[in-house]
Amino acid sequence: MPLITPTAYFPPAHWFVAAAKAGEWQLEAHENYQRKGFRNRAQIAGPNGLLYLSVPLQKGKNQRMPIREVSVGTEDDWRREHVASIRAAYGRAPFYEYYADPILQAITAASDNLFELNYELIQLIIDGLGMNIKLHKTANFQALPRTQNLPRLAPYQQVFTDRHGFRSDLSILDALFCLGPSLTTHPTLIQDTNDMHEGAAAGAVQGPNKTNLTPRTTS
Repeated sequence: MPLITPTAYFPPAHWFVAAAKAGEWQLEAHENYQRKGFRNRAQIAGPNGLLYLSVPLQKGKNQRMPIREVSVGTEDDWRREHVASIRAAYGRAPFYEYYADPILQAITAASDNLFELNYELIQLIIDGLGMNIKLHKTANFQALPRTQNLPRLAPYQQVFTDRHGFRSDLSILDALFCLGPSLTTHPTLIQDTNDMHEGAAAGAVQGPNKTNLTPRTTS
């Protein structure tokens, strides 16, 4: 069965692991936008602790708007700020130099449509890691379950572990820059939960080569 999740901006790393096990990942393309979750924000670990990278949305009534109609705001220089925050958080990570340039370039050039922006970035990382995941958009509305037992990544060495300890459920950016290609074989831990983790719950309802990461256009 495919993994079905809401769209997300640089989703948590364990979503990618679960998608790799499923072989197919479907992003729910027919829901209405909701503020909670990771639809337009990613969580990373910076020098001062947890940091959210939030994508501003075009001013107006986005709540309950069809997700594929939500546009990214252009009034704020958020792309430059996200690039700077990622550099500050992961510039010393062991695999930063291998993956950073294509990702940072993609942030500055990606679509102004939120769903397509997320889709492009997710596909970029799947391709860069060589993960055998078929990424699709749902053909019709798929109600997401309120409970799900997705395996989390076992603790690994993060850039600021010595300051803040291990931070779980971070954006794929953290595991990508810290683990590199070993992310695909890193041990996982099963966590039984009564409620799906924040990002997916929000959808219930309603030695690598730099050139591996190449942005792909979507249909």
